[in-house]
Amino acid sequence: MAKPTTRYVCQECAAITPKWAGKCETCNAWNSIVEEAAPTAGPGLAKGVLKSGTSKIQFVDLAGSAEPPPRVPTGIAEFDRVLGGGLVAGSALLVAGDPGIGKSTLLLQAAASLAKAGKRVLYISGEEAIEQIRLRARRLGLTDAALELAASINLREIAASLEAAENVTMVVIDSIQTMWMDSLDSAPGTVSQVRASSFELIRLAKTKGFSVVLVGHVTKEGAIAGPRVLEHMVDAVLYFEGDRGHQFRILRGVKNRFGATDEIGVFEMTDRGLAEVTNPSALFLAERRGHISGSAVFAGLEGTRPVLVEIQCLLAPNPGGSPRRSVIGWDSGRLGMLLAVLETRCGVRLNTMDVYLNVAGGLRVTEPAADLAVAAALTSAATDTPTDPGSVYFGEVGLSGEVRQVAQADARLKEAQKLGFETACLPRRVARGNARLSAPDGLTLREIGHLTDLVSGFAPKAGKPSA
Repeated sequence: MAKPTTRYVCQECAAITPKWAGKCETCNAWNSIVEEAAPTAGPGLAKGVLKSGTSKIQFVDLAGSAEPPPRVPTGIAEFDRVLGGGLVAGSALLVAGDPGIGKSTLLLQAAASLAKAGKRVLYISGEEAIEQIRLRARRLGLTDAALELAASINLREIAASLEAAENVTMVVIDSIQTMWMDSLDSAPGTVSQVRASSFELIRLAKTKGFSVVLVGHVTKEGAIAGPRVLEHMVDAVLYFEGDRGHQFRILRGVKNRFGATDEIGVFEMTDRGLAEVTNPSALFLAERRGHISGSAVFAGLEGTRPVLVEIQCLLAPNPGGSPRRSVIGWDSGRLGMLLAVLETRCGVRLNTMDVYLNVAGGLRVTEPAADLAVAAALTSAATDTPTDPGSVYFGEVGLSGEVRQVAQADARLKEAQKLGFETACLPRRVARGNARLSAPDGLTLREIGHLTDLVSGFAPKAGKPSA
């Protein structure tokens, strides 16, 4: 009988090494290598031996017609929005987020909503006991939902139960890092356990036709814990984001085979669970005060949804010669570029000032279209001149100071007009074919071709713009 062999696997990148080491040479992670039993090699096709009677696959042409997959709405509109309209039968979803951010609360509410609609939903927890789930359900007012609960980490028992279950619409696994296969000689949460457990659950979902939702842990860097192959195996990857200091929670789709990527759903954490925010722009601007220097409203876009947020900037003198740059909710590297452009191209002196930039409300902005709003907030703070409280800003800034076009300007303008704004500062419009951007009723467009056009609208304290 062959002697069982072991191997050493990095829990961060799944790299395999012949011996243990304190640092993984592939991903440079420390103390991430764990000893695991090597899988037994099964009969392969490397020898070129093909069994007689093996069925062959069929190839079809590209010009085919297929109906879009039917959707099952969960009853939570913001959740369905990120999914692309609802759950798809046989799909696998991965929901990840920081501990305590509200992943279990969101999925319990979605599962209860489906159960109230007459669908059969199974909720399997490997982290909490049944009474803990019931206690949360009582707090959320969901005890009347016909939701079926179970607490187990043994994947063999879970798979057998799912195989025998009929007419199941949704299965929640909370969480995939707690699942354990007794055929593998490794602890729950290791690369081998997560990969094998996920494969078995996804296989069952495809075979039985139910949607499986896997809850995933994240590392301290914010990435999903476990092998990266897990994100490739599932059909959709959703991140549940938020700041403990804010009541807002954002469900962001970073991968979706059945819908748009980078779509967001906005929720508000209350004592009765997560409440949907149908108009996030109004919520993000609810506490905004006009006529204050260092503030500008950015007309952003998250997926297909336009969102208006406030950009706040504060400047403080720093005669020490090493100014500080602190950013929350935006890219610090892009802030450094904008500061250099404002000083070099527009004459705004900021090299002796500490710069503090914040996106109010806890939203993280990633698109370059926020450049113009940030430049307006910086110039407003430098000149101590408030921006027009009825204006919104969007546009990308280049290194020469030019303001470039951004995508879906029409949607941004309509959102600004809906919330009562009167002026939109945007890049100089360029006609493309027969299409030309038009302003909604009641909204005036102020075209800006260069940052000097923006700076000239503030007080002369900003410094004389350079030629």
